[in-house]
Amino acid sequence: MSPLRTPARRAARAAAALLGATALTVGAATAASAAPVSEGWTETGSYNVNSLTGSQGIASFDDGSLVYRGLASIPLSLRIKGWGHVGDPDTARGHVFDAYQGGDTATSKMFAVTTPGGRRYLYEHRLDAGERLNNSFAAVSPDAQWLVSGEWGDQSRFQVFPAPLLNPSTPSTGGSLPQAGQITLDHTVRDIQGCDFVSDTRLVCSSDDSATDQWPTPKPLLQVDLPHPLNGQEVTGHVTSLGPLPQRSICSGTFESEGVDYDARARKLRALVVQPGVCVVATTVYEFRPADG
Repeated sequence: MSPLRTPARRAARAAAALLGATALTVGAATAASAAPVSEGWTETGSYNVNSLTGSQGIASFDDGSLVYRGLASIPLSLRIKGWGHVGDPDTARGHVFDAYQGGDTATSKMFAVTTPGGRRYLYEHRLDAGERLNNSFAAVSPDAQWLVSGEWGDQSRFQVFPAPLLNPSTPSTGGSLPQAGQITLDHTVRDIQGCDFVSDTRLVCSSDDSATDQWPTPKPLLQVDLPHPLNGQEVTGHVTSLGPLPQRSICSGTFESEGVDYDARARKLRALVVQPGVCVVATTVYEFRPADG
């Protein structure tokens, strides 16, 4: 879900999810309002998850198992510390990387890393000059050395950090996390909800942009190509649109695109779209495979 909504909207979404958590079948795709992504990917199916526990993001482990994130996924211990929003996660070498943000007056953002053994370490990044507090997603490079994240609104960059715990330059039990560089984007992006690496030099990202002033279609899936694998230095990414994410529901209203995941083992791309209106209790997971098979 887009970084922090107003308290009233968050409360309404939570109440709707609690009241209708047993009605996920309302999310069965029946009415199409956007064509499926067609540039390089073919839709193969979809299913629904509870928005309380699965509306924010998704990530796959090497064995094919999945982890979801939603409002109810935030541990009480982190809520007490002021971390009230969790973004789209990622996994690397059995570790789970979560992107957290605080309230409107926050001066830092945080990445939580959970080890395969279940231990959680917190890495806090104090905001640099001009940096927004939003922490929409965590995307770990295939070599597990770099972590990419993004801010909300119109942006011309992604931030790059050493991957907490896995990059030897980071503390081994949590601590401070400075930026290592950034990916300068050659085309402005808006309201990025999640990204994941599909190769050493390519990310696929979901945008919740409903307008068409930047791209031909709303809610686009975007591709970011890098000239070389990340190395902690500044790099420029070339952005293209792959087309719109599907928006299908028996309910009418505004959909919300959320996180994405690429399962390299299965060559499967997954993208989350929260359904509109009373169907907000359900988040649809759309699955795609590369068009080349």
